[in-house]
Amino acid sequence: MDDLNFDRAFEPAHGEAVPAGEAILRVTVNNPGPFTFHGTNSYIVGRDTLAVIDPGPDDDAHLAALLTTIGGRPVSHILVSHTHADHSPLAAKLKQATGAIVAAEGPHRAARPLHIGEVNPLDASSDTAFAPDIRLADGDRIDTGEWAIEAIATPGHTANHLAFALEGTGTLFSADHVMAWATSIVAPPDGAMADYMASLDRLAARDDARYLPGHGGPVAKPDKFVRALKAHRKMRERAVLERIRKGDRTIANMVAEIYRDTDPRLHGAAALSVLAHLEDLVSRGLVVTDGPAAIDGVFAPA
Repeated sequence: MDDLNFDRAFEPAHGEAVPAGEAILRVTVNNPGPFTFHGTNSYIVGRDTLAVIDPGPDDDAHLAALLTTIGGRPVSHILVSHTHADHSPLAAKLKQATGAIVAAEGPHRAARPLHIGEVNPLDASSDTAFAPDIRLADGDRIDTGEWAIEAIATPGHTANHLAFALEGTGTLFSADHVMAWATSIVAPPDGAMADYMASLDRLAARDDARYLPGHGGPVAKPDKFVRALKAHRKMRERAVLERIRKGDRTIANMVAEIYRDTDPRLHGAAALSVLAHLEDLVSRGLVVTDGPAAIDGVFAPA
């Protein structure tokens, strides 16, 4: 049994700059939803020369709120954690307004090639037009003399997901990889469960004091929370294996049992999560399928 306790006590203060740490301000977009909680968090780092982390969706009211908070100060960089439509699209307009350099891992891409006839169900939420000015690899640093930020590769939610460590503060901007209010969606082919679990291990090996996520409030005890997240995912994996051993052969059957107490409106996302686990289990030789692991596939014990 894991001890994953979610914290959903969060006041978004949409459009207002809220202090989130030493020389860190948070501005939350008014785009609440089942996958964004109360909205996407943008962070402004620095006092004299600024960085903006995750500018958010193409929302003119949010752009105005960011520019008001910036207050005419120079913005050297716009850092983008990943290319979902609630995180990256506003980068272009913010760059035009500030002249900042846009930095990210790279353009949007799937975690694996599409199978023949497969359609990416998350295409509508992907910012395929995004192109950074500079590409950041794991361990790359941006140092202005006032602050330094290191890119931490955390693929899983998307193939190009980055977290950002603000050096000397113990603060990690964890974006959608680790959030206090809910687990991250891992949905093939956009993301991959094996990558996500490896990224959790990567963060568990660090000594960050807190995370500032892409949605919701801070993760105050990240070491304990990351261990609980990993245990939670392992519990889900065991549940999938158990359903297969009991005779379930399709993802729809597994979701109906494993997520019986979950809002049916979220069963589509749950099916993608089960698919992510099954892809991983097939790759490890624990489950076999009648073709490539897919939503409409037939699965059996290996």
